[in-house]
Amino acid sequence: MKIPGPDHPIEIAANPNRVVVAFGGVEIAATTDALSLEEASYPAVAYIPREDVDMSRLVRSTHTTHCPYKGDASYFSIESGGATAENAVWSYEAPYPAVAQIRDRLAFYTDKVELREDAAT
Repeated sequence: MKIPGPDHPIEIAANPNRVVVAFGGVEIAATTDALSLEEASYPAVAYIPREDVDMSRLVRSTHTTHCPYKGDASYFSIESGGATAENAVWSYEAPYPAVAQIRDRLAFYTDKVELREDAAT
């Protein structure tokens, strides 16, 4: 386990926007409670609470990855309208303490879904 620091910063903050995720024109998630995780030089990632995701459209995958800063990630594929986006969603179900806020949240690969952020009203 590595701890975020000056050489590899990780910042997590409330996302002030409404985040909407769609796949094949079907809304998969919508929330005003997303967290934005900024890690080193990577683009910010929105982590959405599971209760704001249509979990019936997701199928758990056997694919996993490991991040030395966040822990082990589980993956889900999206199935909707006869189309599938393999391993399009990930979740740190038991994240390391430094990023514990992302537990029970899902993140989406923006090259596999349509993700937009609207200014909260």
